[in-house]
Amino acid sequence: MSDIEIDAFTADSVLSVQGKLYALGAGWNRITAALFPARHDRVGVGLLFRIPAGAEHRPRRFELRVLGPTDEEIVLGSGPNGPLDRVSGEFAAGGTDEQIVPVAVNLNGLQLPRPGGYRIEIALDGVPAKSLPFTVQALANRPSHQAAPPPATGTAGYL
Repeated sequence: MSDIEIDAFTADSVLSVQGKLYALGAGWNRITAALFPARHDRVGVGLLFRIPAGAEHRPRRFELRVLGPTDEEIVLGSGPNGPLDRVSGEFAAGGTDEQIVPVAVNLNGLQLPRPGGYRIEIALDGVPAKSLPFTVQALANRPSHQAAPPPATGTAGYL
């Protein structure tokens, strides 16, 4: 790959506005579901591509996919040609000054077939560059007199 640095994090929702990322519920690594297969309303992914000073100004392509517990690609939606299992985009950057390119991706209605370890894989120009692991767990059965466990989000720091 190149010397481009990539920072990434999970959130409940992410928005990119005028060169900045705005995140709601950022920095989690666990989702809890009562029944499986489950569907999570929204998973936000914030991406910050740091382009070093002096880098060639050219188009760069990123791709994001979600892998399930057995490394199967999770369907992210549907398009005119059928199911989509990847989200991709392109940006052009480079020049004499360092640049940070913020990208917000929101995955609505993410299907979670079973509990286990999942990960969001990010590639830049076709080369794997970053992985964001998270766990999907079943809501534990507990007697009604016990307090509820803490919420599933907010259980980890910046990824």
